[in-house]
Amino acid sequence: MVELANRIKALPPYLFKRIDEKIANAKARGVDVISLGIGDPDMPTPKHIIDTMAEEIYKPLHHQYPSYVGMYDFRAAVAEWYKRHGAVELDPEKEIVTLIGSKEGIAHISLCYINPGDLALVPDPGYPVYEIGCMLAGGTSYKMPLKEENGFLPDFDLIPEDIARKAKLMFLNYPNNPTSAVADEAFYIKAIEYAKKYDIIICHDGAYSEIGFDGYKPVSFLEIPGAKDVGIEFHSLSKTYNMTGWRIAWAAGNAEVIRALGTVKSNIDSGAFQAIQVAAINGLLGPQECIGEVTKVYQERRDIVINSLNSIGWNLEKIKAAIYVWVPVPKGFTSESFAEAVLEKAGVVITPGNGYGEAGEGYVRFSLTVDTERLKEALQRIKDNFGHLEF
Repeated sequence: MVELANRIKALPPYLFKRIDEKIANAKARGVDVISLGIGDPDMPTPKHIIDTMAEEIYKPLHHQYPSYVGMYDFRAAVAEWYKRHGAVELDPEKEIVTLIGSKEGIAHISLCYINPGDLALVPDPGYPVYEIGCMLAGGTSYKMPLKEENGFLPDFDLIPEDIARKAKLMFLNYPNNPTSAVADEAFYIKAIEYAKKYDIIICHDGAYSEIGFDGYKPVSFLEIPGAKDVGIEFHSLSKTYNMTGWRIAWAAGNAEVIRALGTVKSNIDSGAFQAIQVAAINGLLGPQECIGEVTKVYQERRDIVINSLNSIGWNLEKIKAAIYVWVPVPKGFTSESFAEAVLEKAGVVITPGNGYGEAGEGYVRFSLTVDTERLKEALQRIKDNFGHLEF
């Protein structure tokens, strides 16, 4: 058998693949598993989007190859959506490219700029694809630790000067996965100034920007003056409109960076299915009440998780946004040993924090993407099996 390429051998096991294996093993033992491990919305895609898809899928026009960079009408809808949601002006022709899910674009952006030996600045803990994309391009990642005492924001002053001068890309993500931390305008201004000083491209992952609680509205990176000078934002219909399986997203911002990403895509894939793009247009520009309805459900689930965990020893504040609750592990546990104990004793899957990077050790992540009644059952199982915990 031909030996695997070094780039493949160097890849760590993908976090969620490992979680899937643990779930399968537990189910094989007859365990009624409740998974709070993966951020995959359980609520259905809004009906008006599905209805549009049902009509469009029969049109022969959509059965041919789509545009590599996406239908102009979809990109125009993205531009209009940004204008409505954050007063951001974008040129659909030059400043937006359609993606087959934002994961695809996040992985491919490193191919645009990273040569073997080059460097990217990556949050730790963070979405694993930031580092993996850089690794596949032959580069290395410098981890920016996200610490609780700093609001889970990177401290740019702690990045060594020689690292900053070598870095080509910086990945940011707020509201954050896995911590659900949020960033304000002052942080983004500092990030933009830093990127200009060291000639770094900011790649902001804004997947959770529409999920804010208690009246809080997260800030988009592109809303900040100067953002388009230094970077782009990845966004998706996945979390906002419950469309993870549809694989439709975009990158928007700096025209030069968008052109580079489009060049890579035109040589690797053949674009997103047009019927999905048309349905997504109706999602972006159609009725938006669905966002508030979904957010209301997540806020209720947030309260269930936090109140339940606080009742057995935690001292957690309510998160402002996103769909995760990031919590420290009790005394005597590591991230992995606590996650394993919760699965073994309670039949509940939670994600060990070290799966998102070394700085995630000492934490676990609870996802809010499970039916509310099952979520209550999961928390009750944890209460029943662990009692009061110490920290």
